[in-house]
Amino acid sequence: MKKLIGLIACLFIVGGCSCANDLAADAVEKYLNDYKSLNNYVLEDIDELVESENLTEKGKDTYKEVLKRQYRDLIYTIENEEYDGDTAKVTVKITVYDLYKAQEEASDYLNTHPEEFLTDGEYDNDLYMEYKLETMKDTNDTISYNIVFTVTKSSGKWYVEQPDEETLEKIHGVYNYNED
Repeated sequence: MKKLIGLIACLFIVGGCSCANDLAADAVEKYLNDYKSLNNYVLEDIDELVESENLTEKGKDTYKEVLKRQYRDLIYTIENEEYDGDTAKVTVKITVYDLYKAQEEASDYLNTHPEEFLTDGEYDNDLYMEYKLETMKDTNDTISYNIVFTVTKSSGKWYVEQPDEETLEKIHGVYNYNED
């Protein structure tokens, strides 16, 4: 699931531009709306990511559901825009499913119930991954973050710059906020 960050990076490069806009926030809104509407390139990247994971077919299907639900249900509001020539900082409040918490709960369950993830007396990672993905799919817990997007104007169009890894993890609900 670490490959999720690579997927996110590709989506920001492809989706970070708004072709008919006057404001930097328009580029950010277009990008986030592309996620919410599951545009074709978003779906293609989800498929590519899931296929690269070592999951059972059931696990791949569940993982796709988790990602699609996360993107569709993402809630955001533009909080602020600050301009400095052809560069802008757009602050967005996002609310996403807390997939980090769901993963932690699955890990805790594994530690307290290891016997449930055995096949012929041996640990079965496929059983655990299916449990973990189902836990992620079923979570209704959400978390909110304020994210500052850097947006630049080039040839009359605003483009969202590639966010750092921490920002990407927050967008996708997998940020380890216990490290703060």
